[in-house]
Amino acid sequence: MKASIEDKVQTRIPTKHGEFILHYYSNSLDDKEHVAFVKGEVAGKDNVPVRIHSECFTGDVLGSRRCDCGAQLDMALGLIEQAGCGVLIYLRQEGRGIGLLKKLQAYNLQDQGLDTVDANIKLGHLADERQYDIAALILSALQVRSINLITNNPQKIDELTKLGVKVHDRIAIETRVHDDNVDYLKTKAERMRHMLNMPDSE
Repeated sequence: MKASIEDKVQTRIPTKHGEFILHYYSNSLDDKEHVAFVKGEVAGKDNVPVRIHSECFTGDVLGSRRCDCGAQLDMALGLIEQAGCGVLIYLRQEGRGIGLLKKLQAYNLQDQGLDTVDANIKLGHLADERQYDIAALILSALQVRSINLITNNPQKIDELTKLGVKVHDRIAIETRVHDDNVDYLKTKAERMRHMLNMPDSE
């Protein structure tokens, strides 16, 4: 069955980064509540700044310092605000697709000395199980012609390109490195090919 989405509702959301329109999508692939946060007019436009952000309850909501997710979310919204238009797609793919329970179990394995990749593998998962089909459908529904993708992850660029998304350029999104996330970020750079500069931690 071919995947499909439906834009069920749109509503105005004022934020510290200005005003956005939140689009709520239903879809034929899963029962998850994927959304798009849209600023300005993006239909028919090229080189639209786009962040595809996978859910991270601990980082996005609780402000956990174990990862850079919350900081990246905030920075991406700021970059879109500066550009005057753009899209942040929020995919419900907690823990790089393994879910919150498994992610928390992986945290405990990391505290025992495994890195984020080996912890996932020990739990019977891939290092990254995220999929971007719905993100590609959302961009098509928004009539975005091409994007400047806000990411450090080359795999995300490759996956979107395979799905027919025209990625014109990449916008780097590097956040502060500190003692709580330095090992996590080093693993992303060394084992997952993320394009990161790794300064000394603070």
